[in-house]
Amino acid sequence: MNCTEVLPLQGLYVITPQRANKAGAAGDQAAWLARIEAALAGGARWLQYRDKSPDPGQRLADAGMLRALTQRHGAGLIINDDVALAQAVGADGVHLGQEDGSVPEARTLLGPAAIIGVTCHDRIDLALEAAAAGASYVAFGAFFPSRSKPKATLAPLNLLSQARAELDLPICAIGGVNAGNAAELKAAGADLIAVIDAVFTADDPRLTATQLAAIF
Repeated sequence: MNCTEVLPLQGLYVITPQRANKAGAAGDQAAWLARIEAALAGGARWLQYRDKSPDPGQRLADAGMLRALTQRHGAGLIINDDVALAQAVGADGVHLGQEDGSVPEARTLLGPAAIIGVTCHDRIDLALEAAAAGASYVAFGAFFPSRSKPKATLAPLNLLSQARAELDLPICAIGGVNAGNAAELKAAGADLIAVIDAVFTADDPRLTATQLAAIF
């Protein structure tokens, strides 16, 4: 199932955690997949596969398994940075950083229905450029201190309300998001809340995902 035509860009958006064993040992991979599936079962509507591994075979295998999981749970799959990998596994789209290629190039390869997100940090001008280029959504952050990107510049909360006033496309908030602060991001204008640690370091990823998804 391709979710792009039926699944709105709204709700809980989880980003895959790194495995403890970067070599992808079978037991570690099973535990990694189990936590991701728990988050999907808890209500995550979108999943982003983000892995900087230099092993293309491992990345292809991972993405293929995640495509199957998201299809099983009726969620969308986005691939971070890698348009060719998104195309290879039939993902719903790709998320691009500022140095990861252009929206038009990604759209040419993935097609008109593909979801293409763009990282815009704390800058509304980058979001306006992304929107003009045909992005499907823009992502701002970090809004709170983040273990995943500890050096990220913190974005002000009012950036979301400014973006809501100036942009006509979904807005994603990322960076240090948890059950204690997600509601204020939504209230300020976020359509999607992107989460890593708050879900995947929790004792019960499914329960935490359920709590975060309930905000929507």
